[in-house]
Amino acid sequence: MVRSSLLYYYSQRRLAGSFRGFFFIPTTLALFTSFFILFYIYSTSNIFTHHNHHPSTSHFKPHPPFSTTPFIATTPHFVPVFNHNASESTKSPPTFQLGYGLGPQSQRGLPLPPQFSSKVCRECCVFYGSGKFENNDVFHDRDVFLEDYKEMNRSLKIYVYPHREDDPFANVLLPVESEPGGNYTSESYFKKVLMKSHFITKDPPEADLFFLPFSMARLWHDRRVGVGGIQDFIRDYIHNISHRYPYWNNTGGADHFYVACHSIGRSAMDKAPDEKFNAIQVVCSSSYFLTGYFAHKDACLPQIWPRKGNPPNLVSSKRKRLAFFAGGVNSPVRVKLLETWKNDSEIFVHHGRLKTPYADELLGSKFCLHVKGFEVNTARIGDSLYYGCVPVIIANYYDLPFADVLNWKSFSVVVTTLDIPLLKKILKDIISSNKYLMLQSNVLKVRKHFQWHSPPQDFDAFYMVMYELWLRRSSIKNTWVDSFRV
Repeated sequence: MVRSSLLYYYSQRRLAGSFRGFFFIPTTLALFTSFFILFYIYSTSNIFTHHNHHPSTSHFKPHPPFSTTPFIATTPHFVPVFNHNASESTKSPPTFQLGYGLGPQSQRGLPLPPQFSSKVCRECCVFYGSGKFENNDVFHDRDVFLEDYKEMNRSLKIYVYPHREDDPFANVLLPVESEPGGNYTSESYFKKVLMKSHFITKDPPEADLFFLPFSMARLWHDRRVGVGGIQDFIRDYIHNISHRYPYWNNTGGADHFYVACHSIGRSAMDKAPDEKFNAIQVVCSSSYFLTGYFAHKDACLPQIWPRKGNPPNLVSSKRKRLAFFAGGVNSPVRVKLLETWKNDSEIFVHHGRLKTPYADELLGSKFCLHVKGFEVNTARIGDSLYYGCVPVIIANYYDLPFADVLNWKSFSVVVTTLDIPLLKKILKDIISSNKYLMLQSNVLKVRKHFQWHSPPQDFDAFYMVMYELWLRRSSIKNTWVDSFRV
C-alpha cells in the first residue's frame, strides 16, 4: 500500500514537471521575441535619425530651427496641395509632400501645454548659463550653408508675372521707384531688389518659383481697395492669372510665393484657399499658432526699419542697463510686462513717448526685449541686432526669421510669456557673464543678415530670404516644362 502510494506520488511529480517544461517553452519564446523587437526598434531608429547631406540636390536637409516654444514628439510636417482653379481636364487629386524639398529633418512637433512651458523654458535657461552649448556658431552648419548658398546664387530662377506701367493697379503690382521706408519696408525692399537681380528669368519653364508681385501694404493704403476689399482683390488676381497662364494650374500654386510684411496679409487669403494652403507665404506675421501659416512651407520675413550707414559698435562694457523695452501697451503680454517691471531699476519698461532717444536706450542696454503686440512681429529684433543689444524674445509660437539657417540660441534669449516674472533671474543670475559676452559677440556677427541694401550685398536680408525660398522650391519636376520648349 505504501509502495503504491509512493509510485503514485512520483508519477504525479513527473507529470507536473513535464507540464512545467511545456510552459517554459512559450515563455522563453516570448522573452526572445521581446528582446528581438526592442533590438529592431533601436537599430531602425538609428537609421531614421541619421541623415546624410547631399548639398547639390533639391532635398536639402537643414537643421531643425529653434523656436520660441518647446516641442516634443516631432512628427513629419505634411502639407496638402489642392487645385481648385484648374479646369476639369487638368485637375488632379490632392497630393502630399514632405516639406517641399526640405527633407525629414525639417519637422515640428506639438507644443507643450502651457502649464509645462514655463518649467521647460527655465530648464532651457539653465542650459544657457551652464556653458554646455553643443554649437556656439551663429549657423546650424556653416559649411553646409555656404556650399548651398553658392548653388542657390548660381541656379535659382524666379519668374514674375508681368504687368504694364499703365495697369490701373501698377502702384500695387510694380516695385516702388523711391527709397522704401516705414514699418513694413521689408516687403517693398524685397520686390525692388528682386526685380533687378540675376534671379529673374523671362523663360517660365526654367523657373523654380513664380512670384505674385502684389503689395499687401499698398493694397491696404489704396482707397479703391482698402482693408475690406483685399480679400476680393487677391481672389480675383489668382483667378485671372490661373486662366491667362498655365503655371498656377500645373501645381495648384505650390511653386508660387508672395511677400507681405503687414499682418493684414494673413486674412487677405481667406477667399483664395489655393494660395493660403499651397503657395509659399513669406510673411512677417509668422506665427504657427495662427491658422493659415505652415512652418517650413511658409517662411518668416524679418521686419526691419531701414537705416543708413554702418551700424554702431558699442562694446558690452558701456551697457549699464540690464534690459530695455519701449512701446505701446496693446496686448495682454505687454500689460503683464509693464505691471511686473514698471518700477524696477535694472529693467526699464516704458510706454508712451521716451524722454531720451530710442537709439541711446538700445545702445545702453545689455538685453532688449521683443514683446508681441497685436501680432508677434515687430521691428524690435532688427533694432536690437542693429545696435548690438542681445534680443530677448517673449513671444510664444513665433517662427523666427531664417531659423532654418541661423542658430538663434547663439545670439538671443528666448522665453515664454509665463516667464516674465523671472526675467531678472534669467538675465542676471542664470546667464553668466561669459555667456552674455558670447551672445553679444554673435549679435555683431549676425546683424548683417538683418539689413536691406539696394543693390543687395552678399548675405544681407535679401539674399537670406532668397536662400529660404531656395530651400522651399518644389522638388517635383513639372511634366509640362518640355512642352514649352520648341
